[in-house]
Formats: sequence, structure tokens, C-alpha cells
Amino acid sequence: MTKRDLLLEIGLEEMPARFVTNSMNQLSDRIQAWLMEKKIGFDNITAYSTPRRLAVLVTEVVEAQEDIHEEAKGPARKIALDENGEWTKAAVGFCRGQGASVEDIYFKEINGIEYVHVKKFIQGQETIKLLPELQQIITAMTFPKNMKWANNDLRYIRPIKWLLALFGSEVIPFSITDVETSNWTLGHRFLGSKIEINDPRDYVKALLGQYVIVDSMERKEAIVSQLEKIAEENEWVIPIDEELLEEVTNLVEYPTALFGRFEEEFLEIPEEVLITSMKEHQRYFPVKSNEGKLLPFFVTVRNGGHEHLEKVAKGNEKVLRARLSDAAFFYKEDQKSEIDSLLAKLTSIVYHEEIGTLSEKVSRVRMLTNEMANKLELSSEEKQTADRASEICKFDLVTNMVYEFPELQGFMGEKYALQKGEKPAVAIAINEHYMPRNAEDNTPASNAGAALSIAEKMDTIAACFAIGIIPSGSQDPYALRRQATGIVQTLINKEWNIPLEWLINSALSLAEKAGIAKKSICELSNELTSFFKLRIKHILQERHIRYDLIEAVLGNEIGSLPSIVRRAEVLENRKNDAGFKESMEALSRVLNISAKAENPREVNPELFENEFETNLFNKYADIKEQLAAQISENDEFELLISMKPEIDHYFENTMVMADRQEIRENRLNQMVQLAKMIKKFANVNEIIVK
Repeated sequence: MTKRDLLLEIGLEEMPARFVTNSMNQLSDRIQAWLMEKKIGFDNITAYSTPRRLAVLVTEVVEAQEDIHEEAKGPARKIALDENGEWTKAAVGFCRGQGASVEDIYFKEINGIEYVHVKKFIQGQETIKLLPELQQIITAMTFPKNMKWANNDLRYIRPIKWLLALFGSEVIPFSITDVETSNWTLGHRFLGSKIEINDPRDYVKALLGQYVIVDSMERKEAIVSQLEKIAEENEWVIPIDEELLEEVTNLVEYPTALFGRFEEEFLEIPEEVLITSMKEHQRYFPVKSNEGKLLPFFVTVRNGGHEHLEKVAKGNEKVLRARLSDAAFFYKEDQKSEIDSLLAKLTSIVYHEEIGTLSEKVSRVRMLTNEMANKLELSSEEKQTADRASEICKFDLVTNMVYEFPELQGFMGEKYALQKGEKPAVAIAINEHYMPRNAEDNTPASNAGAALSIAEKMDTIAACFAIGIIPSGSQDPYALRRQATGIVQTLINKEWNIPLEWLINSALSLAEKAGIAKKSICELSNELTSFFKLRIKHILQERHIRYDLIEAVLGNEIGSLPSIVRRAEVLENRKNDAGFKESMEALSRVLNISAKAENPREVNPELFENEFETNLFNKYADIKEQLAAQISENDEFELLISMKPEIDHYFENTMVMADRQEIRENRLNQMVQLAKMIKKFANVNEIIVK
């Protein structure tokens, strides 16, 4: 069978850089899924993208679908034939649906029953006749943000300007928003021109001749190579931020790196301000010495060739100079304000109309931080640090610098706190209370910073849930999922055994006292517990814990997060041990029968009727005493599975559901007693044993 290559390119107005890669991958995935669904064979699929194009090249695509030979199963013989041996409507209808007749029927026996069968043949269609369906693939794509243009009904990431669609040298006919498919594309907006593509395999090379590198990885590698060359020639170190590199890659079609400089006097501004101004606002790479000192240079990436680089550099220097001049002014102005005056401004800033002002939020955070410090039994000095840091943690939000550069909240809080005479530990805690800022960030190092970080995030989550702001689907405007994950990670990394339920209820209690809560504390607590369990589940999955073991350790109260992680890891490490299956089955048997108890009470040993009840009771008492000591989760597991012989002997010789009510209830009470101890480690009923 002959084969051809398939090329599809969607030409667009410049897309937001942060959406380009995902959009490229989405188009590739959709086309691959469609080819597989249509049973159209192909060799390889490659995705390409630039700021104004998404493209896919599929090589060695077959000319037609595979022919399908199938055996279709129909109704049983007794349904297909009536008492006279005539074909019933069921048989006739089945054949019609399969494109066959009753003459094609034959019977096959399955599990002792004969069923109607027919041979089914579906001839594959020509690929070129199916390819116009690519139009639906393009229009079905989804994006974080869409727009409409002209009088078109289609909402898309950006207006579609051209469509290149080729199967071999043949144009695939369809149109979208009055844009017809063709065999031409556009090169670089300023350096290139309109060109024809007559062979899909010429696509990459032809566009390179028009100053477009369509392979995003090639563009990224070119940028890195040029940065390394500049660094080597000047004996610099150019730190490469992966997010910035990805963004710059998707901002240009033909990258050329160059460097510029700024006045050394700007180095008096804190380094974080300079780097943020360069990276976040100008997409520049900062430059450092081999000793790690920031230098008065920057590197930028031009979308074009090497012509007139001096002019380009001067233009960028002018723009950056204006930015840094503003930053210098803001920095000097902020020196004139005292912390108390800045805190006073928080009373007039509304955090949320139903939650209150920033000042009211800070007040709740301070109370929760102090409660945590006491619960954790921090040292007197740490308590003082946590209290002062929580009192002033948001003062930098009303500074000029943070107003202009919101990304610097916390960083500037630390800088300004030190300048205004606060203790270094307090300043550090102010910065740390925003940590972790993202998935790659560290959790707070200091105890005061960690307590404040947890308290601030928990207050935000509790207050939002209290007024009904609950993340759903992709909607999470207050980043509550990220903040909850930060709380979980901090508690785990600090190995703090504060019960999560206590933390949740403490925050909700403060929200209730503030008049925020729209539901009962009990209802909100249940919602938040479920919300946090999802975050914990995700973290355990990242640690490669099997899903059923995760369900087991989360099957009861959450309690201590470090303990949950350790228990999950014990189960993961022991799941393949000899005897694991039998031990879990024994413990599960206890849990299952304990559920039959209606009003559990204390166990009365005087009602025992055999030695096996006594042996199990004594074993329980011995293990309970050992569990009360500070032992590892692995030792806890060993103690629990050590009950297996006593449990087995108990059930072999004891009828729990005895006829006498008092005996039956006492035995159920003993099962409940054991079940509570087992469930503190894990709800073993959730564990799948083979």
C-alpha cells in the first residue's frame, strides 16, 4: 500500500507564550487519537510551534483505512428461532444492523449456549476523503483564554490567519472562519515571505529559509547555546531560569541573543528587585560574576537576525533604565515610611468583601500562629518571633515597591523589616510565610516562619470555604489547592505532629468568631477534611505509594501528617512480604465484624467463655501498652500483625454472634476495641491483597 506524509499548520496571530507548548501538544494528541480511531496507519508524528503557528507532521500515512473483518455476535438460538424454526424479528434485525442477511447466520457455542454469529466485512475508506475531518479537530481545541474576531462565532486562542493542509502534495479541502486551506505558509513576520510547500517533508527546511525555526526544542537549544557563548566570551555566569527560557522560546521564531548594560548605581537596589524587573517585566536574563555577584548587564533574545544589534541593545537599555529608575524611586520612597504607619493602611484595604480587611485577616493569622506556637511548644524566643512576624507580616503589601512588583511580596518585607530595626529572625519569618510559593519552592526553614506560613494559608482556606469559595474543576482563583499543598508539605518536612483536624477547627473557630462562616463548623470541617485528603493523596502518589494503601491510611482521621506518610511507606515497603496477605485478612476480619456492634461498651472479661477470648484480650492489652510509647510506625505495624495467631484462634473457636445477647454484645465490644486500635494505623479493609 502506498503512503503519503500529512502536514497541518494553523497560522495565527501571536499567541500568549505561556499557552504555546500545551496548545502544540494538544493538537498533536488530538490528531494522533483521530488517526488511531479511524484506523489509519502512520509511522511517526511530530509537533511544531512558534508564537504564530501550531503544526503537525505525520509521516508514512496510509492511503486508505484498514479493511475490517469481524465476527459479530447476536442473540441466543432460542431467541433467534421461534417454535416453528423460523427466524424471529430479533435475528432479522440483528442481521440488518450488521449489513448481512439471515442466510449468513451460523451458530457458535459460548459457555454452553449457542449464539447467532455473522461474518462482517467493512471496506476501508480512502484517507483523503476522511482528512477534511481535521477541521473539527482544529475547532474543538480548548484554551485557557479565547477570543472572537470579526463576525465569526468561533472562539479561539487567537484569530486564524491561514491554514496549510497537505496530504502528500494534495491540499486537504476545508475552511474555518472563511479561511481556506492551501499549500502556502508565511515566514518570519519581518524577515520572511509567503512560500509554497509542495512536500510536507520540506516544511522545516523551507521555513528555516524564511527565518523561522519551527521546532521549539531547536529554538530553546539555540538560545541556551547563545547564552553560554556570551557568558564564556565575557567570563560571566548567566543563570538560566527554566520558566523564563520556556517563555522566551515561545516569544520568538528566530532567536538571536544579545547583551546590554545598565548603570552601576542601580546595584544599590536589592538584587531581588533588579532580577524581578529584568525577568518578569522585560524577559531579560540577569548576569552574575563567577562569585555570584549581580553585574550591571543583562541578556535578551531578539526575534530576528544579527543586523543592527547595537541599536537593539541600546533600545533595550533605554527601556530597562526607565524601569530601574522607577524601582529606585519606589525604594527610596519606601525608606520614609515606618512599619506602624504601613500597618495602619491595612485597615482600609479590603481582602474580600465577605471576609474583611487585610488588617482583620492579619489579626486572625496572629491568633492562629500563637495557638500553633503553644501547641508545638516552641521556645520562648521562637514564640516571640512568631508573634511579631505575624503582627507585621503584611506591611510590605502597601509599599510602593510591592505595589509595582507584586512578585516581591515577602522578599521586600524581609528587606524592609531589617532596615527598620526588626530582628533578623522576624524578617526571615516574614519572607518565609509565603513559602512554598510554587511546586518547586522550599518550605520554610525556621519554626517561626513555618508556623506563620501554615497559619496564614489555613486562614485563607478556612475563610474562603466559610463563605462558599470552594475550588471546582479548573476554577481556583485564590489558589487554595496550592496553599493546602503548602501546608501539608510544611507539616511533613517539619515533622510536626499537630493533628490536621485541630488546625482546621482552630481556623474555622476564628472565622466563626469573625462572623464569616455561612455554615456550621461541623459541616465546614468535613468539607475541609475531604479537601485536604485529596492534597495528601496527591503527595503520597508522588511518593509512589499504591492507591489502595493511600486509601487505607486516609480511611480514618488524618491526625499527624508525618505519621500518615510513614505508615503509607511502611505498607508500601511491606506489601510484598510473605504473610502480608494473611495478616491483612485477619485484621480485616476484625474490622468487618466490629461493624455489627450497635452500642459498643467496655469489654467485660468475666463474660469470656473460652481461653481464646482471654488470650486475644491479653494480647490487645499488651500491644496497647506498647503503642502508648514512642515507637516507629514500622514497629506499630509489627505489633498489629503479631495479633494474627490470636485472631485466627479466636475465630476458629469462638462464635461472635452467640445466641445469648450479653455474650454476643461483649464479643462485639471486643471486636470494636481491636478495630479502633487497627484503624489508628490504617483502615486495612481498603488494602487489596492477592
